[in-house]
Amino acid sequence: MIDLIKKLAGEMTEDATLTLPLASRVKSRLRAVLDDGRDVGLYLERGQVLQNGDLLASESGVIVKIVAADETVSTVSCDDAWLLARACYHLGNRHVALQINPGRIQYLHDHVLDDMLKGFGLTVNVEQAPFEPETGAYGSHVSNQHHH
Repeated sequence: MIDLIKKLAGEMTEDATLTLPLASRVKSRLRAVLDDGRDVGLYLERGQVLQNGDLLASESGVIVKIVAADETVSTVSCDDAWLLARACYHLGNRHVALQINPGRIQYLHDHVLDDMLKGFGLTVNVEQAPFEPETGAYGSHVSNQHHH
């Protein structure tokens, strides 16, 4: 098994890729399987959230690139900044992790939350996409989404 022990800064050529959903990218200790089938263990500093494109290294110099896995997300696109801000407020009030982009928000799919936003007049589309939410005020913590 390859033990990945540190996060690297800068651009380097990876030896392998590791595709993980958000629930796994927030863990500092994890057993996983590289996309090429080799076993790996993550032994990272606590409190880190792995992002798409991050590079990890083993003691022996193996470099692994993190790939954010496609997940079932709800996507809301809207040109009305006030309505989108209102949606963010209500989702944030429920401690929902949000990926925020200009004119668009995404969260891990939850039909109750979808119905709430539809009640505001927003259109919610369920799709498969990588999910990389805001890390929050402390930079490395992603709140867990509450399931309703």
